[in-house]
Amino acid sequence: MKNIFLTGCLLVSQIGFAQYNYPKTPEKPVTDDYFGTKITDNYQWLEDLKSPEVKTWFKAESDYSHIIIDKIPNRDALYNRMKQVQEMGGDSYGYAKQRGNSYFYIKTKKNEKLSKLYTRDISTGKETLIFDPETYKKNAQITNFTIDSKGNKIALLFSQSGGEICELKILNLQTKKILDDTLSPIWSEFNFEFTPDAQSIIYTKMSTGDPNSNMLLKEMKAMLHKIGTPSDQDIVLASREANPETNMLTEQFPMVEFSEDYQYILLNIGSTKLESPQFYTPYSALKDKKITWKQIVKASDDIVQTFIKGDQLFFLSHKNAPNYKIGLTSLSNPDFDNAKIIVPEANTTIQSIHNSKNYLFYALNNGITQDKYQIDLKTLAIKKVPLPVGINSSSSLNSRENDNLQCNNSSWLSPNTFYEYSPQNGKVIKSKYFNGDSNYPDYNASYEIKEVEVKSHDGTMVPLSIIYPKNMKMDGSTPAYITGYGGYGISYTPRFSNKLSVLLEQGVVIAIAHVRGGGEKGENWHTDGMKAKKPNTWKDFIACSEYLVDQKYTSPSKLIGNGASMGGVLIGRAITERPDLFAVAIAEVGMTNVLRSQNSANGANQIPEVGSLKKAEDIKPLLEMDVQSKVKKGVKYPAVIIRTGMNDSRITPWEPAKLAAVLQNSTASEKPVLLYINYENGHFTSDLDVVFKEYADIFAFALWQVGHPKFQPAKK
Repeated sequence: MKNIFLTGCLLVSQIGFAQYNYPKTPEKPVTDDYFGTKITDNYQWLEDLKSPEVKTWFKAESDYSHIIIDKIPNRDALYNRMKQVQEMGGDSYGYAKQRGNSYFYIKTKKNEKLSKLYTRDISTGKETLIFDPETYKKNAQITNFTIDSKGNKIALLFSQSGGEICELKILNLQTKKILDDTLSPIWSEFNFEFTPDAQSIIYTKMSTGDPNSNMLLKEMKAMLHKIGTPSDQDIVLASREANPETNMLTEQFPMVEFSEDYQYILLNIGSTKLESPQFYTPYSALKDKKITWKQIVKASDDIVQTFIKGDQLFFLSHKNAPNYKIGLTSLSNPDFDNAKIIVPEANTTIQSIHNSKNYLFYALNNGITQDKYQIDLKTLAIKKVPLPVGINSSSSLNSRENDNLQCNNSSWLSPNTFYEYSPQNGKVIKSKYFNGDSNYPDYNASYEIKEVEVKSHDGTMVPLSIIYPKNMKMDGSTPAYITGYGGYGISYTPRFSNKLSVLLEQGVVIAIAHVRGGGEKGENWHTDGMKAKKPNTWKDFIACSEYLVDQKYTSPSKLIGNGASMGGVLIGRAITERPDLFAVAIAEVGMTNVLRSQNSANGANQIPEVGSLKKAEDIKPLLEMDVQSKVKKGVKYPAVIIRTGMNDSRITPWEPAKLAAVLQNSTASEKPVLLYINYENGHFTSDLDVVFKEYADIFAFALWQVGHPKFQPAKK
């Protein structure tokens, strides 16, 4: 193992040379048989993250990457500019929650790196800091919070260093003291809620908090915790073992919530698949020794969201309606096939629904703009919410008590702006409390936005958003950065990014490919990028990249491709299929080894999206989307920087690491392949200092490789 460190230490002056002497990564071939197709994997040994040899290798790779990156000039300038842009935007806010005469919200001050919890008196406007996570634990971050109905207690979900295995604590707002109760482990995205008397909390508990355990996201339980009692006395409300009638799978997670009127407890059997089975039981069942759940929604109903008011069951479904429809049926006797359709399918996509006390709101999205509409729950009358043009989202301030909304408007070049809206008076007012004192430059004066559609490999027209400097020379000499996602039906809608605005200021064209697998054009757009149709995702991305070259926005020697998480399939297969098209590839916490990722804690959750290794019909698609096995020796691959966080439980660090290993040992180009490791980060983090540092390094690497003059290391 000494040779690994020695190799890294000898390379301080190597940056000026063509050959990169990476830490040694031995090939230890293991052959797996996938229903008759044999795949040899030389790097499975890297999957043992507890191994001293593997730990040493990771450290050597990290040290080596920083030896290279630290030689690139102007990284600090990028970091400082990101901080400046953050400060120009003023303080930033999350969606607020209202209890009585107070707002509760998360805020990040313009000169701070972490969010803190605040309250504001609505009548006087006085703001008070409630909780600073740094006073609780080192590297603690507030992931989510909820408040009891009277505003006396607040439940805080804390993550550690960007990890997603969290713990829940309860703050008594009257005494300002944290109670002894500790609920953990809890996944960062799981729901938790006070009972109406604020004496208990319902939540979902993970079976283990060990990030290296394959049981991490399996055999979870919906729980009831009585405040002031030990957590080992918590009552199981729903689990696979206790409730076989739900047909819950090992990897699915039970999530419980209360109906708005507290008449019912609702149980959703969650996964990466949006079409979750749903059950309910009367609220009084909390007193029962064992709850009997009655099913109201099956996965085959193609329903992705519901709202219950009394015996009314409102639902959002794509059954026989790829762009979605909103219907109404009876909770006690649901009949979705003969339900009343309140909002029929249209040419644009219904993205989501949420409620206030007397209204249901939905979003209508065409991929570039998103409008909000309201439905009167008594009359079913529909009215458009008069928000500005852009991407409009909204959240109810207190859906059990009033109809007030907090709305957010965003676009590619305009920072997010909060608005307040009341259906009673129909007025939209710019929020006086939740917008920072913005001092951004006028980006619209300097840059153009072009929305086009590009013909993909099969003739399908794929939306492409392009942001570029005005009066730019269309001669192919400009660097361009193209990104995409393409998974789970998630749409890449216009939003302002502090990080990308700084890249734009370096004279770089920014492009967003709205590839299949996302939800920009409805559920068919999603399913056309799943499983056997997954190649459409990276082929769409390649087509959009070729368009940028053909139209002279850039050229292959100037093109930077990016993909993160599920976007790892997109960028990984794009460069393995068309290595000549890109100068640089940035793969962030990416899914790049789907043939092996199902052995990880989060692997089984991905089966609905990518397919199962246990089904012969899914093997060919899985083989096709597996980046790791597509890397060939002797091919001239682009420069590649691969980011991972050692606290990442979604994409286990060995998956990006294996891609770095195989590319380093295979590429025939004279371009670097670096594994960029953050030991204090997970899949993501809310620590802005960490975020800006990472992206300053990654962007500097990319700009160096495309020949940007400000980022060229001094020649030795």
